[in-house]
Amino acid sequence: MGPPPRTYLVTGAASGIGAAICRILAGPGCRLVLHTRSNRTGAEATLAEARAAGAEGEILLADLAEPGAGATLVEQALERFGALDGLVSNAGFADRRGFGEIDAAGFDLSVGVIQRAFFEMASAALPALCAAPAGRVVAIGSFVARRFQPHDGRFAASASAKAGLEALVKSLAMQLAPHGGTANCVLPGYIRKQQGAHSALAPEAWKALAATVPMQRLGEPQDVAALVGFLCSPAAAYITAQSIMVDGGLTA
Repeated sequence: MGPPPRTYLVTGAASGIGAAICRILAGPGCRLVLHTRSNRTGAEATLAEARAAGAEGEILLADLAEPGAGATLVEQALERFGALDGLVSNAGFADRRGFGEIDAAGFDLSVGVIQRAFFEMASAALPALCAAPAGRVVAIGSFVARRFQPHDGRFAASASAKAGLEALVKSLAMQLAPHGGTANCVLPGYIRKQQGAHSALAPEAWKALAATVPMQRLGEPQDVAALVGFLCSPAAAYITAQSIMVDGGLTA
């Protein structure tokens, strides 16, 4: 008789980093709840790969910009599987606008999707995570909360929201620790977009950005997913309240 199944909720799972995380986690004994705002086709492709690897799965649609959507998402996951061992908060977006460019509505949208939705999900999931044998929370932050250069996008709202996300994760880590659970942030640098995905930058701009990275390349979604998979594993049981860069040395 093997170990009991582990259930993970992964937001933004239809493409890119989120889909790569699902591929890393998927396997026999894994139950995945894949969230997407509207890309059901992409989520179904991710789920098919997960099932081929031996995992069970479910797709849930929710717009995390809507107040209360994060809590509802967790409640639906618990209704489906009856337990929640891990929460991977990946859904989000980057807004390159700075002061004088972004308005209050744009600022509120970044904070709502990135910070408030995580707060709602973590609050709703806290009892289940504390009851789990080894609860795991990983939030995907961003290097934009750590690196500010005049030639980069200003990212006023995104940087603020991602910095606040790190603080929320550290606070949550203190509550999970007595129960054997962990909470950490993974901060990607410049990560290659999935083919066909929307990008605010032209290919030439991405090439120029890659040249600024010490490793002279863009990161791949699986570079980020590999660290998330490790942080969700038993091997990472003594790592908590950390923010770890995956950026090829960009923020050294």
